[in-house]
Amino acid sequence: MREATIRWQWQPCSPRPARAAIAWHDAAERLHLRLQRMPVDIVGTLEATGRAGLLIVCGPTEVLPWVDGVDYAAPHQQAPSLWLPTRQEPDLPIEWLQQALQQQRGRQPVLLWPQPAAVIPLDRLLPLSPALLRKLRS
Repeated sequence: MREATIRWQWQPCSPRPARAAIAWHDAAERLHLRLQRMPVDIVGTLEATGRAGLLIVCGPTEVLPWVDGVDYAAPHQQAPSLWLPTRQEPDLPIEWLQQALQQQRGRQPVLLWPQPAAVIPLDRLLPLSPALLRKLRS
């Protein structure tokens, strides 16, 4: 049996308070440098994950670093295990999308990102520290 394909697009939405900084490529380098300059006690309130060309930092809105080229995400109010850009959302019911991604990926929470298109698990965020910053840099 063939799975049905549902077509959808991103649409603007009312901005939500940021809970994560999402940085790709050069912006990831700038975010990394900014985090290195932040006080250790503030950095310690954040969590992070990353891979080559991507750095994700999560934490309270008031503590997230604001860096040129970095985009921001937050969990959706109607689907808290689905994180989306703060100013965009899919044009289909969010609860359906959350359920489909949970069934497909088996991990929660997840970040659904438009450009580059990606679904990124956020269940392995680690407390941010100078040691983790060094590891994420390499």
